[in-house]
Amino acid sequence: MRLHRLDITAFGPFGATQEIDFDALSAAGLFLLHGPTGAGKTSVLDAVCYALYGAVPGARQSPGTSLRSDHAPVDLPTEVRLELTVGGRRLEITRRPAQPRPKKRGGGHTTEKAQSLLRVYDAEQGWQAQSRSHQEIGEEITQLIGMSREQFCQVVLLPQGDFARFLRADAEARGKLLGRLFDTRRFAAVEERLAELRRIAENQVRAGDDKILALAQRIAQAAGPAGAEYPMPQVQPGEPGLADAVLEWAATARSSARERLDIAAQVLSAAESRHVAARSALDSERELAALQQRYAETRRRAAASEAGRSGHDEDQDQLRRARRADRVAPALELRDEAERAYRRASAARDRSRSRLPGTLADAGAEQLTALERGLREELGGLDAARRAERRSADIDSERTALERQARADDELIRDAEGWLAGWEDTRTGLLARIEAAQEAATRAEALAGRLDPARRRLDAARRRDALAAEAAGAEDRLGEAREHALGTREHWLDVRERRLRDIAAELARGLVEGEACAVCGSADHPRPARAGDGHVDQATEDAAEAAHRRAEHARTEAEHALGSVRELYAAARAEAVETADTTADADADAGRAVDPSVATLAALVDNLTREHAQAYRTAAGTHTAREALTAAEREQAQRAEDRQQAERRVSARTSRREGLDVEQASLEEVLVQARGGSASVTEHAALLQNRVVLLAEAATTVREEESAAARLKEADDRLADAAFRAGFDTPQAAAETLLGDLGQRALQHRIDAWQAEAAAVADRLAETGARAAADRAPAAPDAAQQVHDRAERLLRDASGALASARERCAELGRLSRRAAEEVRGLGPVREEHERVARLAGLTAGTSADNERKMRLESYVLAARLEQVAAAATARLRRMSSGRYELVHSDARAGGRRSGLGLHVIDAWTGRERDTATLSGGETFFASLALALGLADVVTDEAGGVRLDTLFIDEGFGSLDEQTLDEVLDVLDSLRERDRSVGIVSHVGDLRRRIPAQLEVVKERDGSVVRHRVGDGISD
Repeated sequence: MRLHRLDITAFGPFGATQEIDFDALSAAGLFLLHGPTGAGKTSVLDAVCYALYGAVPGARQSPGTSLRSDHAPVDLPTEVRLELTVGGRRLEITRRPAQPRPKKRGGGHTTEKAQSLLRVYDAEQGWQAQSRSHQEIGEEITQLIGMSREQFCQVVLLPQGDFARFLRADAEARGKLLGRLFDTRRFAAVEERLAELRRIAENQVRAGDDKILALAQRIAQAAGPAGAEYPMPQVQPGEPGLADAVLEWAATARSSARERLDIAAQVLSAAESRHVAARSALDSERELAALQQRYAETRRRAAASEAGRSGHDEDQDQLRRARRADRVAPALELRDEAERAYRRASAARDRSRSRLPGTLADAGAEQLTALERGLREELGGLDAARRAERRSADIDSERTALERQARADDELIRDAEGWLAGWEDTRTGLLARIEAAQEAATRAEALAGRLDPARRRLDAARRRDALAAEAAGAEDRLGEAREHALGTREHWLDVRERRLRDIAAELARGLVEGEACAVCGSADHPRPARAGDGHVDQATEDAAEAAHRRAEHARTEAEHALGSVRELYAAARAEAVETADTTADADADAGRAVDPSVATLAALVDNLTREHAQAYRTAAGTHTAREALTAAEREQAQRAEDRQQAERRVSARTSRREGLDVEQASLEEVLVQARGGSASVTEHAALLQNRVVLLAEAATTVREEESAAARLKEADDRLADAAFRAGFDTPQAAAETLLGDLGQRALQHRIDAWQAEAAAVADRLAETGARAAADRAPAAPDAAQQVHDRAERLLRDASGALASARERCAELGRLSRRAAEEVRGLGPVREEHERVARLAGLTAGTSADNERKMRLESYVLAARLEQVAAAATARLRRMSSGRYELVHSDARAGGRRSGLGLHVIDAWTGRERDTATLSGGETFFASLALALGLADVVTDEAGGVRLDTLFIDEGFGSLDEQTLDEVLDVLDSLRERDRSVGIVSHVGDLRRRIPAQLEVVKERDGSVVRHRVGDGISD
């Protein structure tokens, strides 16, 4: 990674834009960054870190701090832009933090979101934007550099005093720093994973033990009294021997439960014998009580039956009378029906007579019938008059139709005469349309022949103008290609000349002591030639020659491209000025013009297109005009024919109207006589019909009333005769005695019930067993029931105890088998727990097998620290003139764990001692050597990413002059790996020793930077 340029705007102490050219500063390999305290030296390094990672190092990124400069104007945004090369790619990163800005509308400020931009430089297309996403840019930079922000700040920006503290720190603090740099989280994750597996396995073992103990609790509950005799073993989950103790205790509980089962079976047998005897005694007492109760109930029923005998006799007498009255019931029903019929007939007669005239109110049926016959005869005589009236109405309808036809024919005749009057003008106009359409077709064909050439000339003119612009661009590209080819040729010749000038030095590099020279043949080479300044090798010359050939090829291609464009331009120009002999005058004028413009030709094409379209539309109406003429001729013939037909119909209608008038006059004489006083014959006939209906209805109702009266008198005679024969004095007495079917069935049911009850009581009084039981002492079933209930309760208790004992034995067997299965299933889990616990203790440093109590992460970091110490010793020997070496120590310090110790070996004394015993200056260069060694190891760990730019912050003031020279020699040797080192320091002696400097000057309006390269100073 190499830094090229850094632009800082309104960042930290810098109020305006400051530009830092790292390419100029890095040319010497070693440059100095200096300035007064608080000027902003560290802010330059913060800007580099912010551009790369979007954050500044350490506590300077704490919440509440702002990166914006207090010296910056309100309209100048805070921005950092860094240009660098990493991973073979040249990048430009621009970042703006979240910052307030004035509102575009109104007063006050608003917060602008953070912005980021990543651009990549392409040799052909220049700078190309790649991403504006904070996350994408961060991932891209981290992947290219291969380090996190913490690693970068420790490796590239060697911070003030951090490595001195690292040198003197204890193992725990040293482990935290190394863990961040080398990212040993995966090893810590292994420790955590093993610890988690141990916890999981331990939880599984405890869960299995909990299940076994839960089964033991259920066994104790199922054992009942046996569980109280043999208490459950007092063990905790995870304790060894828990499974064996539980299984042994369960076997004891099962044995005790089987003994209690045998005792319960014997108790049940004795209870069953007692229950059988008590049941027999209870049945005997219940039978005696039932017989005694039956005899007492029979006596009560006999007394009740005798008390109901008088009612029974009355029911029998009433039933006999009702059955005699049933013989009169048909005559009663017949008389009632005859009376109802007479009433209906009388009502109908009264209604029909009320609609007749008063003179007919007392008329008899014969008189009414005679009047009806007379009216019917008169009504039959009106049929001929009704036919005449209908014919008269038809004549009126026909006369109306004739009038309507006459009006329609008159309108038709007037319309036909009007249309035929303009027929000649219409025919002349249609013939003119046909002639005009034929002429337009001829013109459209001629215009089509002129339009296609005009369009081709317009397309050619457009191609001509486009090719003219393309030719101008091709000429410019040819000029550039020629200049580039000339420059590459001069560069190639210059490189070739420089190589030939120092060709002797190039041959001298191939000389081997004792072997003959390829030029002079001598085996001695006393003074081999040395290359001068600016010497180039053959590869450089070949590259320059290849570049020249590519430039020549590009020039040839540009010449060919220009020739092709010019040929196309000439062809298009010639096609645009072509003319045809058959064009009109306006067309010829446009054609004879030298290089006619596109506008001129476009106007010509538009005019021809418009004229052709108009002529084509007119010509398209030829067929329509001919069809219109044919249709008009057909219409003329049809209208003439319609007029003649209408005139003939007028004559026929006149004759028909005269005949209708004569017929209607003769019909009117007949109708006047037939109407009488009515408006029409139909109305008079309807009046006669209504009178006929009323007379017929009245005659019918009178005859029906007379018939109903005769039937009523006959029903009265039959009823009186039936009552006398049934033994009743009057029909009314028979009607009062009459009962319905329901009443007779109710009486018969009461009579039958009393007789059945009397017979049943007599039978039960004759039973000898009930009478003998009644003579005995009263039965005592309640006392026998109590004895039986007590025997039954004892039987149930004994049976329940036996079932409980059996269930307890079965449950104990089932639970014991489950406990044995749980013990067998937990065996592999317990073995896995022991194995994982040993591994977790070993990686955590708590196992007895880990003698140094070293964690896995510390073990890995110890290996890295050993590499760092070896890399740092290579530089520390030079800085200390071979006196000191750094070594890793895994010895334990006090009661703490070992693995990350760091000691120094003093070659003068040959002893190994703690780094805390070094002096201030010795601590500085030891820390510096440790930092450089750590940078090398971290770089290798990150995938070998080259770190071409390093910064070292302070500490040089503690060195004497000789040690300072040695330290600077070590730093200067970093240039051998094409590195540049920036030293941040206040030491004035360094300003004399390091010519390339970047000075940060503190001013009232904000700090500014100044470059010093050699003897020059620039802002």
